[in-house]
Amino acid sequence: MKDYVKSAFSREKAHKTQLRMSKSIIFEDLLPKKLDLVAGVDVAYTKNLSIGAVAVLDYDSLKLIESQTTICKTRFPYIPTLLSFREVAPSVSCIRKLRSQPDVFLVDGHGFAHPYRCGFASHLGLVMRKPTIGVAKSILVGEVDKAGNRDDFGFLRYKGEVIGAEVVTKKGQKPVYVSVGHMVSLGTAIKIVKHCTRSSRIPEPILKAHEIANNMKQKINIGFGTNRITSENTLAPEN
Repeated sequence: MKDYVKSAFSREKAHKTQLRMSKSIIFEDLLPKKLDLVAGVDVAYTKNLSIGAVAVLDYDSLKLIESQTTICKTRFPYIPTLLSFREVAPSVSCIRKLRSQPDVFLVDGHGFAHPYRCGFASHLGLVMRKPTIGVAKSILVGEVDKAGNRDDFGFLRYKGEVIGAEVVTKKGQKPVYVSVGHMVSLGTAIKIVKHCTRSSRIPEPILKAHEIANNMKQKINIGFGTNRITSENTLAPEN
């Protein structure tokens, strides 16, 4: 991993790539009038493996419809602001295994609310050409503007620009930070996140994807069905 990073990786080039990609983000609602399926995406890690998980839920009932996982070698180190380069490959791999077609993907990470305007949610949306929403647990960049004197909401601004929103999805709990990923407006993104929140401040699709990814991680860690996991669930990272 270290040799690969030294020989083939440039933070400067990666950040330039993010800035270039950000110019292709669509901030309009390219969604069906009625949403039927919503998906959550998450990635877990163990040893030198990345475990991508996607959970598809019925939008109205939030009942699980389908899930898929992918296990592949971790090809990219953890570098702040460059998480998408680490997580896109396992995420795309498991999404492409889906039989159903989600209308929108909720992603555990930032979208436009990113120093280089293209976090994991936006990167994934651009690669998949699908509507995505970033839902993060903490601020990566910017400050919350509470000018409207609302306890449950505040725009997230950076250098005078609205890049997302702080949203209290569950009263008495910490907020989440919602931003446009791709092909959705910020207002609609907030509505979808609030609709998908039930037992926790984190939307149900992301909670379910997180649970599925970590269940697979536990199976790997205890050596359960190693051959079966490798043959049935491993896909090579996308080029």
